[in-house]
Amino acid sequence: MEVRATAKYVTISPLKVRRALDGLRGLPVDEAEARLRAAPGEAPRAVAKVLRSAVANAENNHELDRDALIVARAYADRAPVAKRVIPRARGRADVIQKRSSHITVVVGERTGR
Repeated sequence: MEVRATAKYVTISPLKVRRALDGLRGLPVDEAEARLRAAPGEAPRAVAKVLRSAVANAENNHELDRDALIVARAYADRAPVAKRVIPRARGRADVIQKRSSHITVVVGERTGR
């Protein structure tokens, strides 16, 4: 059984979030949390929050054992981009794009080894 958790409209670029997600797929949840704690930056903190939520959903809603859970899938999709204008020299203007992400983490039970 797979259980998911999603964080929407997180104000971090999807590229930065994907960098934090890349090493997590297939790992046990305890090891994935340890890697996220050791990683610098804001994106691993946001991913860790979603991972904790997915584990809590699995434990409380589906009565799964935490020790048997692995990160089955983890991905970040683009969310709407907020566009802002910043004044530049000689009356010109540049557009600043504030990117955001939808972060999804799916945990599942470890298959027998």
